[in-house]
Amino acid sequence: MDNITLPSPHRIIQIMLETGTEHTFRVEWHGTPVKHGQFFMLSIPRFGEAPISVSAQGDGYVEFTIRKVGKLTDGLFGLFKDDVLFMRGPYGNAFPIDDFKGKHLIVISGGTGLAPVRSTIQYFYDHPDEILSVHTIHGFKDQAAVLFKDDLKKFSEAEKIDVNVYAPGFRRGLSGEFLPKIPFADWGDDYNIMIVGPPAMFRSAAQACLDFGAKEERIWVSFERKMACAVGKCGHCKINEHYVCIEGPVFNYTKGKELID
Repeated sequence: MDNITLPSPHRIIQIMLETGTEHTFRVEWHGTPVKHGQFFMLSIPRFGEAPISVSAQGDGYVEFTIRKVGKLTDGLFGLFKDDVLFMRGPYGNAFPIDDFKGKHLIVISGGTGLAPVRSTIQYFYDHPDEILSVHTIHGFKDQAAVLFKDDLKKFSEAEKIDVNVYAPGFRRGLSGEFLPKIPFADWGDDYNIMIVGPPAMFRSAAQACLDFGAKEERIWVSFERKMACAVGKCGHCKINEHYVCIEGPVFNYTKGKELID
Protein backbone atom coordinates (compact mmCIF):
# COMPACT_ATOMS: atom_id res chain seq x y z
CA MET A 1 0.00 0.00 0.00
CA ASP A 2 1.38 3.41 -0.98
CA ASN A 3 2.27 5.85 1.78
CA ILE A 4 0.24 8.97 0.92
CA THR A 5 2.34 11.14 3.25
CA LEU A 6 5.71 10.21 1.72
CA PRO A 7 7.18 12.88 -0.58
CA SER A 8 9.06 11.97 -3.75
CA PRO A 9 11.69 13.93 -5.71
CA HIS A 10 10.74 15.80 -8.89
CA ARG A 11 12.92 17.79 -11.27
CA ILE A 12 12.39 21.50 -11.76
CA ILE A 13 11.94 22.06 -15.49
CA GLN A 14 11.78 25.85 -15.48
CA ILE A 15 11.58 28.81 -13.11
CA MET A 16 9.67 31.89 -14.27
CA LEU A 17 10.01 35.26 -12.54
CA GLU A 18 6.53 36.74 -12.09
CA THR A 19 7.23 39.72 -9.79
CA GLY A 20 9.93 40.76 -7.37
CA THR A 21 8.50 38.39 -4.74
CA GLU A 22 6.73 35.65 -6.75
CA HIS A 23 8.21 32.95 -8.95
CA THR A 24 6.49 30.15 -10.87
CA PHE A 25 8.13 26.73 -10.68
CA ARG A 26 7.37 24.24 -13.46
CA VAL A 27 8.01 20.76 -12.06
CA GLU A 28 7.94 17.32 -13.68
CA TRP A 29 4.78 15.38 -12.86
CA HIS A 30 3.61 12.07 -14.29
CA GLY A 31 1.41 11.01 -11.42
CA THR A 32 -2.29 11.27 -10.58
CA PRO A 33 -4.18 13.80 -12.74
CA VAL A 34 -4.63 17.08 -10.89
CA LYS A 35 -8.08 18.61 -10.48
CA HIS A 36 -8.52 22.39 -10.62
CA GLY A 37 -8.09 23.85 -7.13
CA GLN A 38 -6.11 20.99 -5.58
CA PHE A 39 -2.77 21.47 -3.82
CA PHE A 40 0.51 19.66 -3.18
CA MET A 41 2.75 19.60 -0.15
CA LEU A 42 6.16 20.85 -1.28
CA SER A 43 9.28 20.30 0.78
CA ILE A 44 13.04 20.74 0.90
CA PRO A 45 15.10 18.78 3.44
CA ARG A 46 16.12 20.97 6.40
CA PHE A 47 13.84 23.81 5.23
CA GLY A 48 10.40 22.32 5.84
CA GLU A 49 7.14 21.68 4.01
CA ALA A 50 4.17 23.81 2.92
CA PRO A 51 0.90 23.47 0.95
CA ILE A 52 0.99 25.13 -2.48
CA SER A 53 -1.88 25.24 -4.99
CA VAL A 54 -1.35 24.23 -8.59
CA SER A 55 -1.37 27.30 -10.84
CA ALA A 56 -1.12 25.44 -14.17
CA GLN A 57 -0.65 21.97 -15.55
CA GLY A 58 0.30 20.35 -18.82
CA ASP A 59 1.69 17.21 -20.36
CA GLY A 60 4.24 15.93 -17.85
CA TYR A 61 4.32 18.93 -15.53
CA VAL A 62 2.56 21.04 -12.94
CA GLU A 63 3.27 24.64 -11.96
CA PHE A 64 3.35 26.35 -8.58
CA THR A 65 3.37 30.12 -8.19
CA ILE A 66 5.05 30.93 -4.90
CA ARG A 67 5.59 34.10 -2.89
CA LYS A 68 8.80 34.43 -0.88
CA VAL A 69 7.50 34.72 2.67
CA GLY A 70 9.30 32.26 4.96
CA LYS A 71 11.93 29.61 5.58
CA LEU A 72 10.69 27.09 3.02
CA THR A 73 10.17 29.68 0.31
CA ASP A 74 13.64 31.07 1.02
CA GLY A 75 14.91 27.58 0.22
CA LEU A 76 12.74 27.28 -2.89
CA PHE A 77 14.01 30.59 -4.22
CA GLY A 78 17.53 29.23 -3.90
CA LEU A 79 16.82 26.39 -6.33
CA PHE A 80 17.57 26.36 -10.05
CA LYS A 81 16.45 24.55 -13.17
CA ASP A 82 17.17 20.78 -12.94
CA ASP A 83 17.34 20.90 -9.14
CA VAL A 84 15.09 18.51 -7.21
CA LEU A 85 11.96 19.53 -5.31
CA PHE A 86 10.13 17.06 -3.06
CA MET A 87 6.36 16.76 -3.47
CA ARG A 88 3.38 14.75 -2.28
CA GLY A 89 -0.18 15.00 -3.47
CA PRO A 90 -2.39 16.13 -5.06
CA TYR A 91 -4.69 16.69 -2.12
CA GLY A 92 -8.03 18.26 -1.36
CA ASN A 93 -11.38 19.01 -2.86
CA ALA A 94 -11.53 20.80 -6.23
CA PHE A 95 -13.73 23.23 -8.11
CA PRO A 96 -16.68 21.43 -9.76
CA ILE A 97 -15.62 22.10 -13.33
CA ASP A 98 -18.28 19.80 -14.78
CA ASP A 99 -20.95 21.92 -13.09
CA PHE A 100 -19.39 25.06 -14.59
CA LYS A 101 -19.76 23.77 -18.14
CA GLY A 102 -22.57 25.26 -20.19
CA LYS A 103 -23.00 28.19 -17.78
CA HIS A 104 -21.55 31.63 -17.08
CA LEU A 105 -18.51 31.82 -14.79
CA ILE A 106 -17.35 34.71 -12.61
CA VAL A 107 -13.85 34.53 -11.16
CA ILE A 108 -12.78 36.90 -8.35
CA SER A 109 -9.26 36.73 -6.91
CA GLY A 110 -7.03 38.78 -4.65
CA GLY A 111 -3.24 38.81 -5.05
CA THR A 112 -1.78 35.31 -5.26
CA GLY A 113 -5.36 34.03 -5.15
CA LEU A 114 -5.15 34.25 -8.93
CA ALA A 115 -2.81 31.25 -8.95
CA PRO A 116 -5.36 28.57 -7.88
CA VAL A 117 -7.94 29.79 -10.45
CA ARG A 118 -5.53 30.32 -13.34
CA SER A 119 -5.82 26.72 -14.59
CA THR A 120 -9.63 26.95 -14.64
CA ILE A 121 -9.55 30.11 -16.75
CA GLN A 122 -7.00 28.43 -19.01
CA TYR A 123 -9.27 25.39 -19.37
CA PHE A 124 -12.19 27.45 -20.64
CA TYR A 125 -9.86 29.51 -22.80
CA ASP A 126 -8.88 26.23 -24.46
CA HIS A 127 -12.50 24.95 -24.55
CA PRO A 128 -14.71 27.98 -25.32
CA ASP A 129 -17.51 25.73 -26.55
CA GLU A 130 -17.95 24.43 -22.97
CA ILE A 131 -18.79 27.79 -21.35
CA LEU A 132 -21.28 30.59 -22.02
CA SER A 133 -18.97 33.34 -20.76
CA VAL A 134 -16.16 33.99 -18.27
CA HIS A 135 -15.94 37.27 -16.34
CA THR A 136 -12.87 37.79 -14.16
CA ILE A 137 -11.81 40.43 -11.66
CA HIS A 138 -8.35 40.38 -10.10
CA GLY A 139 -7.14 42.75 -7.39
CA PHE A 140 -3.49 43.50 -6.57
CA LYS A 141 -1.82 45.90 -4.16
CA ASP A 142 -0.09 47.74 -7.03
CA GLN A 143 0.97 47.33 -10.65
CA ALA A 144 4.26 45.68 -9.67
CA ALA A 145 2.32 42.89 -7.94
CA VAL A 146 0.23 41.87 -10.98
CA LEU A 147 0.73 38.17 -11.78
CA PHE A 148 0.58 36.35 -15.13
CA LYS A 149 0.49 39.52 -17.24
CA ASP A 150 0.95 37.62 -20.48
CA ASP A 151 -1.84 35.20 -19.59
CA LEU A 152 -4.20 38.01 -18.60
CA LYS A 153 -3.57 39.73 -21.91
CA LYS A 154 -4.14 36.45 -23.78
CA PHE A 155 -7.35 35.73 -21.87
CA SER A 156 -8.68 39.24 -22.52
CA GLU A 157 -8.39 38.68 -26.26
CA ALA A 158 -10.70 35.66 -26.16
CA GLU A 159 -14.25 36.25 -27.36
CA LYS A 160 -15.94 34.77 -24.29
CA ILE A 161 -13.58 36.04 -21.56
CA ASP A 162 -13.81 39.49 -19.94
CA VAL A 163 -10.75 40.36 -17.82
CA ASN A 164 -10.73 43.15 -15.22
CA VAL A 165 -7.55 43.96 -13.27
CA TYR A 166 -7.48 46.49 -10.42
CA ALA A 167 -4.28 47.65 -8.76
CA PRO A 168 -4.41 48.70 -6.00
CA GLY A 169 -7.19 46.44 -4.77
CA PHE A 170 -10.58 45.86 -6.35
CA ARG A 171 -13.18 47.04 -3.82
CA ARG A 172 -14.34 50.00 -5.89
CA GLY A 173 -14.20 48.03 -9.12
CA LEU A 174 -16.10 45.13 -7.56
CA SER A 175 -19.09 47.09 -6.27
CA GLY A 176 -19.00 50.13 -8.54
CA GLU A 177 -17.98 48.85 -11.96
CA PHE A 178 -17.97 45.07 -12.21
CA LEU A 179 -20.89 43.46 -10.38
CA PRO A 180 -23.58 45.99 -11.45
CA LYS A 181 -23.07 44.74 -15.01
CA ILE A 182 -23.72 41.08 -14.13
CA PRO A 183 -27.37 40.10 -14.85
CA PHE A 184 -27.76 37.50 -12.09
CA ALA A 185 -31.57 37.66 -12.27
CA ASP A 186 -31.54 36.93 -16.00
CA TRP A 187 -29.11 34.04 -15.64
CA GLY A 188 -31.29 32.02 -13.24
CA ASP A 189 -29.05 29.19 -12.00
CA ASP A 190 -26.87 29.18 -15.11
CA TYR A 191 -23.77 30.68 -13.45
CA ASN A 192 -21.10 30.00 -10.87
CA ILE A 193 -18.76 32.30 -8.94
CA MET A 194 -15.22 31.39 -7.86
CA ILE A 195 -13.61 33.50 -5.12
CA VAL A 196 -10.04 32.91 -3.94
CA GLY A 197 -8.03 34.96 -1.48
CA PRO A 198 -7.60 35.57 2.25
CA PRO A 199 -10.74 34.92 4.36
CA ALA A 200 -11.50 38.61 4.89
CA MET A 201 -11.25 39.21 1.16
CA PHE A 202 -13.47 36.33 0.02
CA ARG A 203 -16.08 37.10 2.67
CA SER A 204 -16.40 40.72 1.54
CA ALA A 205 -16.38 39.68 -2.12
CA ALA A 206 -19.05 37.04 -1.50
CA GLN A 207 -21.21 39.55 0.36
CA ALA A 208 -20.87 42.00 -2.52
CA CYS A 209 -22.05 39.29 -4.93
CA LEU A 210 -25.02 38.51 -2.68
CA ASP A 211 -25.89 42.21 -2.49
CA PHE A 212 -26.15 42.27 -6.29
CA GLY A 213 -28.42 39.25 -6.45
CA ALA A 214 -26.15 36.21 -6.54
CA LYS A 215 -27.25 33.04 -4.74
CA GLU A 216 -25.13 31.48 -2.00
CA GLU A 217 -25.22 28.03 -3.60
CA ARG A 218 -23.68 29.40 -6.82
CA ILE A 219 -20.58 30.72 -4.98
CA TRP A 220 -17.42 28.63 -4.48
CA VAL A 221 -14.53 29.73 -2.25
CA SER A 222 -11.04 28.36 -1.66
CA PHE A 223 -9.36 28.73 1.73
CA GLU A 224 -5.77 29.92 1.93
CA ARG A 225 -4.84 27.93 5.02
CA LYS A 226 -1.77 26.28 6.47
CA MET A 227 -2.11 22.52 6.02
CA ALA A 228 0.40 20.23 7.76
CA CYS A 229 -0.36 16.55 7.16
CA ALA A 230 -2.87 17.16 4.31
CA VAL A 231 -4.69 13.89 5.10
CA GLY A 232 -6.88 14.85 8.07
CA LYS A 233 -4.71 13.37 10.83
CA CYS A 234 -2.94 16.24 12.56
CA GLY A 235 -5.87 18.64 13.03
CA HIS A 236 -3.74 21.66 12.13
CA CYS A 237 -6.24 22.93 9.55
CA LYS A 238 -9.39 21.93 11.46
CA ILE A 239 -12.17 24.51 11.81
CA ASN A 240 -14.90 23.27 14.15
CA GLU A 241 -15.49 19.71 12.91
CA HIS A 242 -14.23 20.36 9.37
CA TYR A 243 -10.81 19.39 8.03
CA VAL A 244 -9.90 21.94 5.35
CA CYS A 245 -7.24 19.67 3.84
CA ILE A 246 -9.81 16.98 3.03
CA GLU A 247 -13.17 18.76 2.70
CA GLY A 248 -11.52 21.82 1.12
CA PRO A 249 -9.68 23.86 0.24
CA VAL A 250 -12.67 24.45 -2.09
CA PHE A 251 -16.05 24.86 -0.40
CA ASN A 252 -19.46 25.89 -1.56
CA TYR A 253 -20.27 29.16 0.19
CA THR A 254 -23.28 27.63 1.93
CA LYS A 255 -20.71 25.76 4.05
CA GLY A 256 -17.72 28.08 3.66
CA LYS A 257 -19.54 31.02 5.24
CA GLU A 258 -19.70 29.07 8.53
CA LEU A 259 -15.98 28.27 8.70
CA ILE A 260 -14.71 30.94 11.07
CA ASP A 261 -11.82 30.43 13.48
